[in-house]
Amino acid sequence: MPKERIGEPAVRGNVSNGRVAGVLTELADVLEVAGTDGFRVRAYRSAARNIDNLGVQVSTLAVEGGAKELKRLPGIGESMAKKIVEIVETGTLSALDKAREEIPHELTDLLQLEGLGPKKLHILYDNFGIKDVDDLEEILSAGKVEPLKGFGKKSAEKLLASIVHFRKRQGRFRKVDVEPYAYALRDYLRRLPEVEGIEIAGSFRRGRETVGDLDLLCVAEDHEPVMDAFAEFSAVVEVIVRGETKTSVRLDNGLQVDLRIVERDAFGAALHYFTGSKEHNVVIRGLAKDLGCKINEYGAFNGDERVAGRTEAEIFELVGCDYIPPELREDRGEFEAAREHRLPELIELADVIGDLQMHSTASDGQNTVSEMAQAARALGHQYIAITDHSKAVAVANGLDDARMRAHAAEIRKVQVDGIRVFASVEVDIMRDGSLDLADETLRDLDVVVASVHSYMNLPAAEQTERVIRAIESGLVHILAHPTGRLIQRREPFEMDMEAVFGACVEHRVAVEINAHPARLDLNDVHARLARDMGAKIVISTDAHTADDLVLMRYGVHMARRAWLTKENVLNTLPPEEFLSAVRKNG
Repeated sequence: MPKERIGEPAVRGNVSNGRVAGVLTELADVLEVAGTDGFRVRAYRSAARNIDNLGVQVSTLAVEGGAKELKRLPGIGESMAKKIVEIVETGTLSALDKAREEIPHELTDLLQLEGLGPKKLHILYDNFGIKDVDDLEEILSAGKVEPLKGFGKKSAEKLLASIVHFRKRQGRFRKVDVEPYAYALRDYLRRLPEVEGIEIAGSFRRGRETVGDLDLLCVAEDHEPVMDAFAEFSAVVEVIVRGETKTSVRLDNGLQVDLRIVERDAFGAALHYFTGSKEHNVVIRGLAKDLGCKINEYGAFNGDERVAGRTEAEIFELVGCDYIPPELREDRGEFEAAREHRLPELIELADVIGDLQMHSTASDGQNTVSEMAQAARALGHQYIAITDHSKAVAVANGLDDARMRAHAAEIRKVQVDGIRVFASVEVDIMRDGSLDLADETLRDLDVVVASVHSYMNLPAAEQTERVIRAIESGLVHILAHPTGRLIQRREPFEMDMEAVFGACVEHRVAVEINAHPARLDLNDVHARLARDMGAKIVISTDAHTADDLVLMRYGVHMARRAWLTKENVLNTLPPEEFLSAVRKNG
């Protein structure tokens, strides 16, 4: 049986631009850690950036025109074009495999540590020959790193803290990184004639931002061909265990995937059981026990008789509950609500008709205002806010007052049929809580989004006071990515969230669920707390390219986990109603 290529949910060769860019970026990282000359490293990074920002699929160009067509792209020469073709055709790159052999295989894992890039990692590898996180921790604890140029005591302390965070998250993967594998595997197996039905379960189905492993459930009469095909999937590097009804494999990114073949009459029960969470399953088993029944992955039983299990709805109906969406299955009150018919009608992606944080070429975005507006219109949006950075974010070419006023004037000249474009800004909240632009500049804008990008290690009381001062300014409409977290890279900063949300309610400031899969900030717990306290919420993509606008779905997943409805989210309103809701005198 021919192998399927990762990143190809539908047809062979449909490898995403992100996948190609990711392979080239990883090659650049490995080469830089190994001490390869800077020219080659920069070439791979440049090619990765260009591909990530393309408006067309590089895989299509590779399939239709090969290396010759790819050479027409900026920054892509003959050698690079051939490498891209190899990635598209095989899903991997032999040059990357070869480069990995030059350094210890666990060394690049350290690039996940906040504050440690390839250049610094090369210095540590060159000076101390470290191989893994244990070696790094040892030299940090011994004070050997501090004297090195570019490090110092604070840097060493930060790396030690990052190691603690790294160990907490080991074995977990961001949902966005698992998605291409999950959908490719599901669709690959779904096309087999033996497969009658297949679904993804586990924390992936519940919409968690990270997953520990991947669970696939399948209905098939003939097991053997299905298990053979599963084991032969191109991204599989190890078959951990092979059985008649369950096979476990490890993929090339380290993820374990379990495939279970279940009976048709037990599929609903198995899907419910393996979707979880454990806490949710404990409760439902207790409810069934009170009725003299037993629920497990094989069904719901009264004695030896299976009385439910073909569908999940049957399982919930047995215990007197309405159907509980997977995102709510965390034992956070869903059973009480389901038995009393109080489950919310959760927000859907189609409900969101505006996007209120994105960046253009005026700061660190890759597309013009007009291009962002056209892309948003194509997704069905009715309005967007262009929120380029203020001057404090110098690395992002942030705008000072004069540039911001000129930029706002240019935004208002953009005319794209069917969509409103708000002149806006993502203004920095300074250490003392003041805003990075003059009051008169901010008052002239349609929407002011405020956020923290610096001094994230302040004590909780000082951080809280800082953010509340910005909220109380009367100039801010939306508090963006409120806790500053980067999933698996940076912990949220310490802050009294109840005090912040209380200030937002008092001063009519909305809080953001940042939909970018690296952030997802607010998380589900904080977003639900904000809702319960009466705060209004927006979901925004923080897009830096037109292609990023599709990231909205991740924010909607998080909103659903927070029990949010359409009524809780301001950018489900039409443009004028939205503006009225956020204006201080509206």
